[in-house]
Amino acid sequence: MMNYEAREILEKDFKTKMRGYDPIEVDEFLDGVIKDYETYSNELLLLKEENERLIAKVDQLTKSQATLSRIKQDPPKSAGATNFDILKRLSNLEKHVFGSKLENSDDLNETKQF
Repeated sequence: MMNYEAREILEKDFKTKMRGYDPIEVDEFLDGVIKDYETYSNELLLLKEENERLIAKVDQLTKSQATLSRIKQDPPKSAGATNFDILKRLSNLEKHVFGSKLENSDDLNETKQF
C-alpha cells in the first residue's frame, strides 16, 4: 500500500523557516522523486498485468497436463481384444440374421445323413 500519490508529492508545500532548506533545491529533488514514483507505479501495473497473464497460462497448461495424464492412464485396447470383440459381434449378428436359416439347414443335413 502506498502512502502518497504522485500528485500529492507534487503539490506538497513545506513551511519555510529561518535557515531552512533552499525551496528551489527541494522542488527539484521532489520533481525527480515524482518521476521515479510514476515510473515505479507504471512498472508495477505492467508487472501485475503480466503476472495475471502468466497465472492464466499456467492454469491452462495445468488443465492440459491433467487431460494428457488421464489419456495416458487409460490403457489402450489391444488389437487382439478388439478383433475378438468384432468377431464376437459378427457371430452374434450372423446368429440373429441367419439363425433360423442355419437351424433349418442343420436339421436338413441331419435328416439326409440318416
